Amino acid sequence: MPTTLNPYLGFRDNAREAMNFYQTVFGGELALSTFGEFQASEDPAEADKIMHGMLTTTQGLVVMGADTPNSMDYTPGNTISVSLSGDDEGELRGYWDKLAGDGGTVTVPMEQAPWGDIFGMCTDRFGVAWLVNVNSGQAPPTS
Repeated sequence: MPTTLNPYLGFRDNAREAMNFYQTVFGGELALSTFGEFQASEDPAEADKIMHGMLTTTQGLVVMGADTPNSMDYTPGNTISVSLSGDDEGELRGYWDKLAGDGGTVTVPMEQAPWGDIFGMCTDRFGVAWLVNVNSGQAPPTS
């Protein structure tokens, strides 16, 4: 799989509703995974919230989104990140090093994630939030 770049939208408690809406707008296949499926939150109230949603259309459009955990800041207007994902770990780590370095800030270290991929989050020196994911080849469960 080649490296892809696409928007990643942040929501507070309504990612499922929003991603379903975008599916009615753009069509395509929607995959949703919850925090509970990956034991990714210690807050039981977040178990059914969306940890990761991905809408992929036959035209090649990709929109990703998730609920922002209650422990993280959520400010409407600052809810869009850029996602880099693919199979080439060297290429993606190179992007990560450049984005997180040179004045950037690491918010989630680039390491093995609960879903099996290598994942990290950072903010570059211009304030743009980035999510970098190296695919493991295993498909995460969907709900």
